Amino acid sequence: MRLKLALIGLFLSAASAAYPQIAPSATQGGFPLSVGFGYSNFYTDWSRYESGLTTWLDWDLDHIPRRLEGLGLEAQARDLYFDRTGDNPNLSEYTLGGGPVYRWRHYRRFQPYGKVVFSLGHITFNNKPGDYYTHDTRTVTAPGGGASYRMWRNVWVRGEYEYQMWPDFLHHHTFNPKGLSVGVSYDLGHLHTR
Repeated sequence: MRLKLALIGLFLSAASAAYPQIAPSATQGGFPLSVGFGYSNFYTDWSRYESGLTTWLDWDLDHIPRRLEGLGLEAQARDLYFDRTGDNPNLSEYTLGGGPVYRWRHYRRFQPYGKVVFSLGHITFNNKPGDYYTHDTRTVTAPGGGASYRMWRNVWVRGEYEYQMWPDFLHHHTFNPKGLSVGVSYDLGHLHTR
């Protein structure tokens, strides 16, 4: 029994003296915020496509448990108003909202991410001739994901897919626009590697 206790004590004292790393391999400087803008192309769930501009603001959460590193918040605005196809020429959609985003930071220049955005969405459309119901506003839930690639220092390029859910729309139908966005962001909290 004494031999077992001595061995356990020896292993614990050896393990406490062994440090896997003395200095961090990277330091975060600046404010953990990035600002971006891009282009979106969405299938509107009305047999047509719309394009428009999108912009976002990402904030990486600091001082959180190590298990949650990569968690942040994103604010996003999208306005789909040009390059319209199909039989509803007045169809336009814009959303403004935000939600959690999680980035896997296991790669040096490449960061896949997943997110859920909760937005206030506004849509304008032509329903039937003489119908005064031509616009609506809903709370929109939109899961999505994509990847960012670091092009140069603070500049990142990103592409993502988003699936929107507009509940109880036009006779209790869930309206589901879905689409792709590409854009560029500038990271104010640039990661400096050693």
